[in-house]
Amino acid sequence: MPRAPVKPMLASVGDLPAGSEWGYEFKWDGVRALADIGGATIRLYARSGAEITIAYPELAALREQVDDVLLDGEVVVLSGGGVPSFTALAERMHVREKGKAARLAAAMPVTYMIFDLLRWRGESLTGRPYRERRDLLDGLDLNGPNWAVPPVFSDGPATYEAAGEHGLEGVMAKRLDSAYRPGVRSPDWVKIKLEVTGDFVVGGWRPGARRIGGLLVGVPGPDGRLVYRGRVGGGIGAATERELLGILEPLRSETSPFRGKLPVTDARGAIWVRPETVIEVKYGQRTPDGRLRFPRLRRLRPDKAVEDVTDDS
Repeated sequence: MPRAPVKPMLASVGDLPAGSEWGYEFKWDGVRALADIGGATIRLYARSGAEITIAYPELAALREQVDDVLLDGEVVVLSGGGVPSFTALAERMHVREKGKAARLAAAMPVTYMIFDLLRWRGESLTGRPYRERRDLLDGLDLNGPNWAVPPVFSDGPATYEAAGEHGLEGVMAKRLDSAYRPGVRSPDWVKIKLEVTGDFVVGGWRPGARRIGGLLVGVPGPDGRLVYRGRVGGGIGAATERELLGILEPLRSETSPFRGKLPVTDARGAIWVRPETVIEVKYGQRTPDGRLRFPRLRRLRPDKAVEDVTDDS
């Protein structure tokens, strides 16, 4: 199975940077995808490097507009109001059967939000400054029924405010003179979220009034064991609970995947699982020892690999 030519560059989480050396984009709530186009063919790759071309047949026509390029962007499903719906996208991202993918493409089409150009006319552009890559990308005029090149803005606070007004996830700030660093989480790209969220790995759960009273979550430490970040009990409705149980029950384990001992109130009656499931959690702040305050489950992240989860993810 072909693998992606490069790994996507990743952003750090931080506050909105200011200054003329930064450009600002909207942050799209979807899944990352590289598009490798050449010789009248197109191959799409997920952040993990796996090929996902078959899942999005409506993007095949992009190869008719451009040749010999490597694009970076985000695949989203837009609601009627033009706001990305990750819930709708989740129905599409793991489809690998051609007929089903075609039916879903007709009923629930995606849009590929293209924000970077990594190869053009056989030349790698990763070493060139972001401003040059964007100028070349804008010059390709890649606008179609299922893809677009969203604009870059120079006013950070205004972009952040506009993101909130349009119900978007946040803002991406990118240093204009920065190179593209494949696979690196760089301070040259900063993601600023409108709400505090983070990705965490499920290491177990505690039963409560319902079968899942709270998910026990953490982040992978240097030794591979999870560093405990707290218990997530909010945001787990009946449908989500059924989905979680379907994923977690087969992963049951006799031993805890967490480093050290958990608080007695959290560990009592816990059901441990192998740390293979990533979720996104919305929370208020963190305690001095890194525990989440007022956490609520936002969604499952089947597109995220455990090894990509850090306290900055």
